[in-house]
Amino acid sequence: MSRPVIGITSELDAARWGEWIREAVVSPVSYTRALERSGAAPVLVPPVPPDSVRALVAGLDGLVFTGGRDLNPELYNQQRLDETDVPDHRRDRFELALMRAAIEAGLPFLAIGRGLHVLTVARGGSLTQHLPAHRTSRVRYLPHDVRLSGNSLLGRLLGTAIKVPAAHHQAPSTPGNGLVVAGWSPDDDVTEALEVSGHRFGVGVHWHPEEGDDPRLLTALVEAAAENNAEPPAMPQASGRPQKKVASKPRAGAGSRLSSASGPS
Repeated sequence: MSRPVIGITSELDAARWGEWIREAVVSPVSYTRALERSGAAPVLVPPVPPDSVRALVAGLDGLVFTGGRDLNPELYNQQRLDETDVPDHRRDRFELALMRAAIEAGLPFLAIGRGLHVLTVARGGSLTQHLPAHRTSRVRYLPHDVRLSGNSLLGRLLGTAIKVPAAHHQAPSTPGNGLVVAGWSPDDDVTEALEVSGHRFGVGVHWHPEEGDDPRLLTALVEAAAENNAEPPAMPQASGRPQKKVASKPRAGAGSRLSSASGPS
């Protein structure tokens, strides 16, 4: 089976080539390397106009929504606090549209860090803008304890207590429509993971598996994307000539439903 093509969201920023400074598509290479090691063919997906979103989703087998600056609080009806980043409106618009299209299409995805917040807001939820003392460094991923529901996809995959690399100062306060809380901080005060109910692999986490040494979460995404990429055997036509193979993509909601996890949001 061929490697599934998994898109990696990115942002636009200035970059230098010799004496040239041009706007460039920027993404930490750790995402690309981790997905390639897990068996995927990774591609960068830059912010593009909304008209291109459905075509992007149709051409991919899976998606990773990456970390980055905070979402614009106006998107969930709040005023920006001093601790909240100045928003990237272009990236916000694109990724919210991409997330909604991915969910509608049943496309396997993993939403990491900021990606978890995109998932929350795309489903009508809201965020706590600042968690004092929850992020001790803005530039380093530090060990982070997370408790997972045993009934969730994440809990079945990783176990119910994990230590992972993370660096976040925001969190979902109301998860949004169709989202199930799958992970919490050890004190139950902070939502650390969400899953899309009824979606074969629609997962959002605060931690960064691409920065750690546990490949299970990214491998599970790649396996789900590979199923999305599978082709059925050729069926004979009435004339006796073999029928062309057509790529099979599951409809939204395909697969087993996730059990609801109880806990604070």
